[in-house]
Amino acid sequence: MLPYPVPSTTLVGDSLEELASAATVESLPEGVQPWAAVAITLVAALAITLVLGRIVKRVLRGHPLLRSDVNRARIPFLLVLSFAGCLIVLQATAPEAPWHGAVDFLLLVGLIASIAWLLTILLHLVESALLAKYRKDLSGVRRMAKLRTQVTLLRRVATAVVLTLSVAAVLLLIPQVRALGAGILASAGLISVVAGLAVQGTLSNVFAGLQIAFTDAIRVDDTVFVEQQRGTVEEITLTYVVVATWDGRRLILPSTHFTTVPFENWSRGSDNLSGVVTLELNWTAPVEGIRRRVTQLLNSTELWDGREDSVSVSNVVGGLMSLSVVVSSRSAGDLVSLQNIVREGVIGWLREHQSDALPEPIGHRPPA
Repeated sequence: MLPYPVPSTTLVGDSLEELASAATVESLPEGVQPWAAVAITLVAALAITLVLGRIVKRVLRGHPLLRSDVNRARIPFLLVLSFAGCLIVLQATAPEAPWHGAVDFLLLVGLIASIAWLLTILLHLVESALLAKYRKDLSGVRRMAKLRTQVTLLRRVATAVVLTLSVAAVLLLIPQVRALGAGILASAGLISVVAGLAVQGTLSNVFAGLQIAFTDAIRVDDTVFVEQQRGTVEEITLTYVVVATWDGRRLILPSTHFTTVPFENWSRGSDNLSGVVTLELNWTAPVEGIRRRVTQLLNSTELWDGREDSVSVSNVVGGLMSLSVVVSSRSAGDLVSLQNIVREGVIGWLREHQSDALPEPIGHRPPA
């Protein structure tokens, strides 16, 4: 015989059942039930977000760029779960409440906005994943620049579509806007004509941007000569192109400029470029000595790609001869630096060894 009474199985089962029912939302007062359900939903959404975030971080441990995009997606993902969960639990716990309609509308707006936010970040994630995948597979900077230009532009088009659809979805939640739908559709012909005239320039730039991206006319990081200036294509958007000039300025040009106005693309086909250094010298200038000096200068720098190395007298006018030095380099920036090195090196060598080959400065008069 035991020293203490053993509770019966029925008694234990009843106790557990009472505890379980006390822990449920239904056991709470009717006015408190919706808010308790909302609180539980928010806690569950936060827990799911944290757990999935840790799992994704482990999976993308070797991809820091993708991990940064995933970190940016945590807040919109949490909002999507929270808004969706609150809509479900409020519909289940307080469908007849007087405030249900207004709260339901606000939750739907928040859900649509958070979904749009999440989709835009996911588009960034897809872009980063594609570029990270093909960065190793594609050989050559040119092919990678082409892929980067096209993927970035497609991502921007998709983002614009997502934002447009989300705004339309929010407007359709308003009964007055839905009531105007029939009238809007009836006058769609007139509206489309007016809208077409109003955004004709914008649409032409959008189509020009798509044409630029997929006809391979220019790419991001291309060196172009446009508006009498040399620069590098920094960004290609749906409506404009940003060109960074050599002195740090930015030229913002409409996309139609690159489809209607001729321009020079120094990186088209190949990044290797050739350039000319022109020197105006006296007839006494030692051409053979200058050839040897140019070869020494080119061999002393890594900017020269080994293709072009020539010195020739291109013209003789007014007691001076024009000496053309042709050099080559791997890119437009290296070519400009190489031309400066050759120009400075030849002039310095002439000053030191044969200064009479240099022309007299304008306005200089020899002493009587």
